[in-house]
Amino acid sequence: MAPSEESALRLDAPNPEVTRDARDFGAYARTGGWSFALKVARSVRPGGQSADETPKVSAKEFAELAECSPERVMRYYKAWDKAADDGLVPHFEGLAPGEDIELPDADVWHTYYVSRSSATSERGAAIAEAAQAEGIRPTKALEVAENPTALRAAILADPSTAQAARHALLDRLKEDPALQTELARDIARTDDLKKAVATETRAADRIGYVRQIAEKGQIRTPAGQTLDAPAELRSEAERHLSLLDELDEGEDTGEWATEAYDTMKNMVVETVQADPELRVQERRTKFYSSLQKATKVFEELTFDDADDIYEDDMVQRLEKLQQAIGSCIAALRSAAPQQ
Repeated sequence: MAPSEESALRLDAPNPEVTRDARDFGAYARTGGWSFALKVARSVRPGGQSADETPKVSAKEFAELAECSPERVMRYYKAWDKAADDGLVPHFEGLAPGEDIELPDADVWHTYYVSRSSATSERGAAIAEAAQAEGIRPTKALEVAENPTALRAAILADPSTAQAARHALLDRLKEDPALQTELARDIARTDDLKKAVATETRAADRIGYVRQIAEKGQIRTPAGQTLDAPAELRSEAERHLSLLDELDEGEDTGEWATEAYDTMKNMVVETVQADPELRVQERRTKFYSSLQKATKVFEELTFDDADDIYEDDMVQRLEKLQQAIGSCIAALRSAAPQQ
């Protein structure tokens, strides 16, 4: 017999067992767990209904007949109950044993069914809700949550898993002050992490300096003056900032940030030096800043315990300082405009 003739024979008269399997497979492919949930919904009596009122059996009896656990039966039962509350399927009371109805699509099943008992806890419910928000099956998230050792192994072995964990942890930190404190403490106690944080903080500060010039058009001089940035300087800051913004997320920004920062600092100094009026104002600002710091230091000194702290060296240093201050006052007075 030719192969084509044999195939035609099989199609004309398929084996009944094969036909039943194919139909069962097709029904499950279309409806997923709904086909099994229907068997529970139409055969297990709802709570509050006695055996005398219905031919249905208890979940325990149904489980014994199915040779599985009552807990598994109840998970299908609860999934159907939730879907019925949403109007997706009929309530238990409206179904009779053996009755068939049109079932929802298979894709909807995992919105209502959670195969793990941990999902019934408050923690499990939160994980399931978060999983749905991320567009994944709750069972996947619950399985990971129940196997922290497996999660740790995946993070240690796989960079992409570590990246996903890092992003998730950062999102969690925004709303978890306790975790923020714990992580900060861990970093502070780990020398390598502490150095890495210091390096990244320095790079971020330098990028912030360049961004201030590019976006707000302002420069800060070495003496602390805040001035409008010249057009050329601002344009150069914008160029450096665009280069920094184009870096990939995992790329080291430290070297780029340092180059941009040093370039801007040098250009700021050149801008001040090129303008005589600015040069004078810069010196004046620097002098006032130093004077204010020195004044504050002396204002904070107390001499109630002078007898205890007295040393000859202290007096000698103060006398030298007094002479320097006297010279400073004399120089300023001689430069004062004549009245």
